[in-house]
Amino acid sequence: MKPGHTDANQSAIVLRLKQFGASVQDLSAVGGGCVDLLVGFKGRCYALEVKAPGRPCKACGGTGRRLYSDPHGIWCGRCKGSGSVGAGKLNELQQEWHRTWRGQVAVVETPEQALRAIGIEVGR
Repeated sequence: MKPGHTDANQSAIVLRLKQFGASVQDLSAVGGGCVDLLVGFKGRCYALEVKAPGRPCKACGGTGRRLYSDPHGIWCGRCKGSGSVGAGKLNELQQEWHRTWRGQVAVVETPEQALRAIGIEVGR
């Protein structure tokens, strides 16, 4: 993906984070695999990679609505990491960035996932 490109769901995610008092810096133009958003909330910083919702997990068929990332890729929350959601989720530059980043990073598809990534549980 080209630097500066944002997924269609990013604006809804940013709006929701701001509604809960977070500060949000759009980093999508940085390139080099850098995450899309830097979020500040209650004295902490969170790196969020925004992805379009959707592809099923290759192992369990889950929707991948709860995703986890690690240096090896993005993992399905339904099968607890046993099935990769697929290489199409993070491109090679993004995978490298995630591998070498020494801080927190989360991959989110929805506003609710973004809120959970910064420690806010909504509707539970």
